[in-house]
Amino acid sequence: MEKWIRWLAVAQILSLAMLLGGRSTVLAKPTEKTAFGKTPDGRNIDLYTLTNKNGMQVAITNFGGIVVRIKVADRHGKSEDVVLGYDSLDGYLSDKAYFGAVVGRYGNRIAQGKFALDGATYTLARNNGENSLHGGIKGFNKAVWEAREGSAIDGPSVELTYTSKDGEEGYPGNLSVKVVYTLTDRNELKIDYSATTDKKTVLNLTNHSYFNLNPSGSDILQHMLMIQADKFTPVDAGLIPTGELRSIAGTPFDFRKLTTIGARIEQDDEQLKLGKGYDHNFVLSKKGNGVELAARVVEPTTGRVLEVFTDQPGVQFYSGNFLDGTARGKSGKVYQRRSAFCLETQHFPDSPNHPKFPTTELKPDEKYHSTTIYKFSAK
Repeated sequence: MEKWIRWLAVAQILSLAMLLGGRSTVLAKPTEKTAFGKTPDGRNIDLYTLTNKNGMQVAITNFGGIVVRIKVADRHGKSEDVVLGYDSLDGYLSDKAYFGAVVGRYGNRIAQGKFALDGATYTLARNNGENSLHGGIKGFNKAVWEAREGSAIDGPSVELTYTSKDGEEGYPGNLSVKVVYTLTDRNELKIDYSATTDKKTVLNLTNHSYFNLNPSGSDILQHMLMIQADKFTPVDAGLIPTGELRSIAGTPFDFRKLTTIGARIEQDDEQLKLGKGYDHNFVLSKKGNGVELAARVVEPTTGRVLEVFTDQPGVQFYSGNFLDGTARGKSGKVYQRRSAFCLETQHFPDSPNHPKFPTTELKPDEKYHSTTIYKFSAK
């Protein structure tokens, strides 16, 4: 009986191939698990490759929850990898740029590595001058996550779980985190984050993928960007928000209409000088609490389009200003300044120290959940 079922499945695949009229089509497994290396302490790391019916491919490793590869077609059907990263685990073990990683417990910066919660002051690991950045010295990007192949209705998926112990990097509470990556047949990479804690804590999860929609190009300055935001959070010299929500009108931060990233990046603007380009949180103009369009990027040479949807209140637009050519990535490519951009959906930086910002507190009787979608197309 089992042999007959397998034969029938093969016959259906062959019939489908014939119906496609001889077109060159790769019928890959929806989810393929392969070995990706071992950590210095001997833990096995795997790579999960998700493939949808359109041939789009996303590869994710359980080390750091990292998005290793996103292969998507251009307007001519040519498929290329549009995220920065490394060919093997070794690169990610020493990586300092957070390529593709899940960032936590707290994405972005916390001033002076300190915050107060219910009268208690918590001191975090400082790894960005006097500040704490992206979870500290060993954040979620360096954690080994438990992984299993998912069965989401929308498409192939991988589910990652990790328990961050009370006191890890200075944060309170035992935190149980789950991240589910799903690749839909609409060419969407959907990321669902959820978490619970046994003690009041703060939490700000995001993904730190670096995108270049024209991998053959030298930089991302010709990419065109739209961000659904009327305001941004200006920063001080340490890139910590001042607390102001400033209008983007009449500034180089006005991306309400599609604008070339490089058009104003070198303007004589204090905020651009502090960030050495764009490295700022944009306050999204949201209509409600659900998942809405936050940003759109169009690359004119390839025709690739990236749309970002989220239920988060902000998005950090980073123009790759601190890439300096020291990171040697896939196929030995050297990643130079502004060779990629990030759109990190998030709560605002340093929110625990700004009561007027949307809260990032998580209580024991609450469940954290957030969704971000990166949707790809070509025109």
